[in-house]
Amino acid sequence: MYKVAITGTGVFTPKEVITNDELVKAFNAYADKFNFENNDLIERGEIVAKEHSSSDFIFAASGITQRYVMDKSGILDPNIMHPSLPKRDDDAPSIMAEMAVDACVKALKQSGKTAADVDCIIVAASNHERAYPAIAVEVQDLLGTSGFGFDMNVACSSATFGIQSATDMIKAGSIRSALVVNPEICSGHLEWRDRDCHFIFGDVCTATFLERLEDAKVAHFEVISTKCATQFSNNIRNNNGFLRRSLPEGLTDQRDMQFMQEGRKVFKQVVPMVSNHILDHLASEKVDASKLKRLWLHQANKAMNDFIGRKVLGRTPEEGEQPNILQDYANTSSAGSIIAFSQHSDNLNKDDLGLICSFGAGYSVGSVLVKRAS
Repeated sequence: MYKVAITGTGVFTPKEVITNDELVKAFNAYADKFNFENNDLIERGEIVAKEHSSSDFIFAASGITQRYVMDKSGILDPNIMHPSLPKRDDDAPSIMAEMAVDACVKALKQSGKTAADVDCIIVAASNHERAYPAIAVEVQDLLGTSGFGFDMNVACSSATFGIQSATDMIKAGSIRSALVVNPEICSGHLEWRDRDCHFIFGDVCTATFLERLEDAKVAHFEVISTKCATQFSNNIRNNNGFLRRSLPEGLTDQRDMQFMQEGRKVFKQVVPMVSNHILDHLASEKVDASKLKRLWLHQANKAMNDFIGRKVLGRTPEEGEQPNILQDYANTSSAGSIIAFSQHSDNLNKDDLGLICSFGAGYSVGSVLVKRAS
């Protein structure tokens, strides 16, 4: 049984940014347009008028101030309200693979390794732009690595589930190393015309390089253990899959084909599930929560993370103990906890313990207990 280390991470950040003020201006213009065009139906009570959004509402609900996106022009056009991402030719790199390669190159550079050192690529993300061929195999081809690759999807927990899969293979000796990559184009699956959720997501891609501890040549974290769990729930859902569906006769509303959630139910059910999962994971390793120096949590909602941090630590987390990147990146699904880990781990000392945790639709939750090794 081999020991496993995380020796590098990489983050691809899109060039375009949408601030809350920009988003609100576009949404309110759309709402006014909708209300004007449907005035008669609204007056007859057959449909409900669209309410305005506001930057204060968004920040209070989420803690988000901006988000990075692959295309802002379509999102901010009241007549479009979604990213305009042109279809690429089949012989051109896919958009997810292009994002992934950027993050992978950065992770390999930090690890002091090259593509020749990669045995496996796992593309783990909430949404994939096609059913097959696997994005991971395309990334393998673009990077020029050997071995194998595959895609997986456990919604917002995809990164930590991917890390567990890679860790298990490295421990068992079937591979020496793996890249776990999380290209998240959440903007393409968000309903930007829904006031309750139009501010939630952003786009990004992260990559994590794992290898046998004995092969690590740079500063790194040893993976002590991983733990994953799932419990079925419909409270977070996206029906926009690979199937072409026919709507029931007379029905034209396809709102359920984009991201949907019952936010209050999610908060009430996920917070205790995640808190107990983390505490159980620590107990299984005979680690008291007071020994944790860092919690890198899924970046979905600041209030949710604050509750989880207090439950796990038994007190309000101190400055830096539970870093948030949510205000800058918004919810980037599976990539959020890895961004937090990548940006807020260098200042830990040898033997310091930390825990990466992501959670979301499914419900799903995955945690990775790590120790600073050097």
